[in-house]
Amino acid sequence: MGWGAAWHTGAVIARNDGTTESLPPPPDRDFASDNAAGIHEAVLAALVEANVGRALAYGDDPWTRGCEAAMSEVFDTDVVTQLVWGGTGANVMALATLLGPGEAVVCSRWAHIHLDEAAAPERVLGAKLMALDSTDGKLTAEQIHEVADNIGVVHHAQPAVVSLTQPTEMGAVYSFAELREVVDAAKQYGMKVHLDGARIANATASLGGTREALRAMTVNAGIDVVSFGITKCGAAYGEAVVYLNPALARRAPYVRKQVTQLPSKMRFVAAQVTALLNDDLWIALGHHANDMAQRLYRSVVDLEGIALEGPPAVNSVYPCLDPGVIERLRAWSPFWPWDPQRHQVRWMAAWDTTVVDVERFAAGVSQALGDGGTAGTYRSV
Repeated sequence: MGWGAAWHTGAVIARNDGTTESLPPPPDRDFASDNAAGIHEAVLAALVEANVGRALAYGDDPWTRGCEAAMSEVFDTDVVTQLVWGGTGANVMALATLLGPGEAVVCSRWAHIHLDEAAAPERVLGAKLMALDSTDGKLTAEQIHEVADNIGVVHHAQPAVVSLTQPTEMGAVYSFAELREVVDAAKQYGMKVHLDGARIANATASLGGTREALRAMTVNAGIDVVSFGITKCGAAYGEAVVYLNPALARRAPYVRKQVTQLPSKMRFVAAQVTALLNDDLWIALGHHANDMAQRLYRSVVDLEGIALEGPPAVNSVYPCLDPGVIERLRAWSPFWPWDPQRHQVRWMAAWDTTVVDVERFAAGVSQALGDGGTAGTYRSV
């Protein structure tokens, strides 16, 4: 089945031969993506409150100023926060303020900026992405040293920015030490470092679940700019580009407008960010999503016919299954293919996933694997 294939939400699935089979009731909240989740009630309440009365546009309002102050408090240092519409825009804007003519961005071949942003960074910025091999989405210090051989060669785009994703698109999490090693290598050559934190809540929860953990993997690691994600942990829309190195934000307000990421009614993005930062709700929601993914992993890991490489570090599980089982399960409850060559898919929990959702989904997987055909025989990873 392709990425755009239709699915059914009922428990009766049509077979190709015209007969039907019955699976348990699907979960109320599927495991396709944390982008499918709704708005957390605290965020929704903040939007309603921000909707009372008038406020000047383009960030000249008390909500935006309060959000900026709250973000500096979270990072425990003066930062420059620029609110934007979405994740791709956040990444493009952040990179635009870091790059000069003839310069390139070093990233993993799994990076969202490389695979899933329709070449937006390259088209908008006119900059080359140097996508390096990685099995789990992580870059290493050794790779930075290798790509630095291009520096000073007039025929090559100059590696000027390293973009890291935390957690990676393969659900891996850089340790504090790994981040420092990569950043130190980049800084050795004068490169700046961008962190794509679309799921920064999940990474923070995984590494200790505190503001200190956030600071350890950003400020203390030497990261320059963070794309701080909120949409995947309870917001309706919006993200923040946070300059941990304020000197790099000199052009940011103008670049934000130029790349179409300046919200006119910015108070509504600011209100959402502030609601999530309040009492570290964003970390709690990330922790819950991670817990639900771990519960799902434990529920299916011992089933015959499923191949898993290890417990999830964050909120995503990447099983390998027989293609026939994948097709049947996707028709029952939606999720996405991930690595078709390995028959690998992605199951993703969200802030609103419940224990019942996990139990229902695991029951459907168990039954699909236990039915006839080729189910129950898949072992190759």
